[in-house]
Amino acid sequence: MPKGVIVHSDRGSQYCSAVYQTLFRKHQLICSMSKKGDCYDNAAMESWNHSFKVEAIHGERFKTRSDAKSQVFEYIEVYYNRKRLHSKLGYLSPEAFEAKKIA
Repeated sequence: MPKGVIVHSDRGSQYCSAVYQTLFRKHQLICSMSKKGDCYDNAAMESWNHSFKVEAIHGERFKTRSDAKSQVFEYIEVYYNRKRLHSKLGYLSPEAFEAKKIA
């Protein structure tokens, strides 16, 4: 299991709980949360999380952990980065946007 991975969440009680935070320490993960009372602090990450949940995993039932990992990889590396158009990037995919900036 990789160490030092940043896991971002809002300040929901489940994420602030002692049990959840103990898991972070046990697995050497880094907890990232929005600031209290600042709903815009993590707006970009919340937007990404929403897209991911709705477009990739909402309602899915995975038979194995490997199936879930494959679905996540396929969504991020194939669809989200290469095909999905992003309004903040002038309706280009991240890959097309970066290619345009390099050229």
